[in-house]
Amino acid sequence: MSDGERPIRVLLADDQALVRGALAALLALEDDIEVVCELDDGAGAAQAVRAHAVDVAVLDIEMPEVDGLEAAEEVLAAGTGCAVLNVTTFGRPGYMRRAVEAGVRGFVVKDTPAEELAQAVREVHAGRQVLDPGLLAQSLSEGRSPLTVREQEVLRAALDGSTVREIAQALRLSPGTVRNHLSSAIGKAHARTRAEAAAIARDRSSAVRTQLCGTTTARPLSSPASRRR
Repeated sequence: MSDGERPIRVLLADDQALVRGALAALLALEDDIEVVCELDDGAGAAQAVRAHAVDVAVLDIEMPEVDGLEAAEEVLAAGTGCAVLNVTTFGRPGYMRRAVEAGVRGFVVKDTPAEELAQAVREVHAGRQVLDPGLLAQSLSEGRSPLTVREQEVLRAALDGSTVREIAQALRLSPGTVRNHLSSAIGKAHARTRAEAAAIARDRSSAVRTQLCGTTTARPLSSPASRRR
C-alpha cells in the first residue's frame, strides 16, 4: 500500500467467535486491509457499515438471527457503496446463486487459503466478482450459470488461445468490450488469467465444458465433500 492510501475497511460478521477472531487475525496481517468492526450476527450490519464507513462487509451465511444473505441485502439496499463478500462452511451452490442475484460480489468457502481470502476482499472492493470455483462448477452442472451469455461466448472463444482482437472480430465486438467480458468471467471463476479460467472450464467437470465449450451432453458433477463447522 502506498503512503497516504487508506486501507480497505472491513466489517466481519460471524456467530462463531473463534472463527471470527481467526478471520480478523488473518486479515490484520495485510497492510492494505483493516478490520474496523466485528459482529456476532447479521442484525445491525447495515447500520454498522454506515457508522464505520466500511468498504467491504464479510458476512457468514449461517447466523442465528439474521443470516448472511438477508444481511447482504440490507447492506446493499443501504446505498453506501459497501461491497459484500459472503463466506460459508457449506458448499451449497444455491446459496451462491441467491447471493449473486442479490448483488453480492464475492462468495467463498471458509477453508479458502488466507492469501486468497485477502485477495477476494481486494477484488470485490475494486468492483470485480469472485466466486468459489467449486461451487461455480456445481452451479453450472445444475444448468444455472453466474456467467452471462456473452461472458460464456467470449470465454468459449478464448479457449483455443485466440487473441482479444481475434475474439472481437469473431464476435463482432470491440476489443475493449471483449476485455471487459473476459475480466468479469475470470473474476467469477476466481482465476488469475483467462488461460487459468479456461483451464477451470476444462478441468472442473464435463458440465462446465457443456456451458463454455458448446457440447450437448454432460455427466452430473459429484457433490462436493460436506463442509462442517
